[in-house]
Amino acid sequence: MAALPRLKAVYFDLDDTLCGYWDASKKALRQAFEAHPIEGYTSEEMVEHWAAAFREYAPTLKGTESYQVYLKNGKPTRDEQMGHTLRRVGVDDARHAEALGDTYGAMRNANLRLFEDALEVLTALKASHPLGVITNGPADIQRQELETLDLEKWFDHVFIEGELGIGKPNRIVFEKAENVVGAKPEELLFVGNSYAHDIRPAINFGWHTAWIRRDSDVPPSVAGQTTKPESKPEGAPEPTFVIHQLRDLLDIVQL
Repeated sequence: MAALPRLKAVYFDLDDTLCGYWDASKKALRQAFEAHPIEGYTSEEMVEHWAAAFREYAPTLKGTESYQVYLKNGKPTRDEQMGHTLRRVGVDDARHAEALGDTYGAMRNANLRLFEDALEVLTALKASHPLGVITNGPADIQRQELETLDLEKWFDHVFIEGELGIGKPNRIVFEKAENVVGAKPEELLFVGNSYAHDIRPAINFGWHTAWIRRDSDVPPSVAGQTTKPESKPEGAPEPTFVIHQLRDLLDIVQL
């Protein structure tokens, strides 16, 4: 694996790049439905209903007034998602939905873990490069994750969808990241797990890319449908590198 020329900065996605968000989410969903059971359904069955409700609800979010609320605070849409889930099984109970949403949010944060090589890699890169995060999601949740994982001290620049009002794959986000370090696109590396949201836009905007592929990178919203991580669409451009652990970056970035 050939090393890149000297870079001016390295940016990371957060969820399922530096930490196991999907694993935490799956555990938290089971725990929430175990703590607040639905008569006649197992927790596993309710996770399947949650996944189906998510696939119906999530694609419509950006076209609603709820999106502006979601950007700042993840609780209302989390509770609404649980409400959709309950209605799939004939239960219309806002208090139950809120209890599920609160437990899910708390346990997801409690279950969150850095990947085992994350601190080793951040320590090595931080000694020679400015580091940054570009992450999508509500401002409160993303800031909470950074605090829970004690990550803020590692990053010179943090760009969160909920704070900017826009997220990946919008070009403006990448331009802000370029400008704050005074770098050209070809002087930057983006490390992410999602081809659609991380890798493809970074390629389009001229950045180097490291696409991290892990077998665990399967969201709970596809429960019962597939056990395979996201694949690259046929004919789509190749990332600069495909890696399977963060430690591989130490062979790519000149320290």
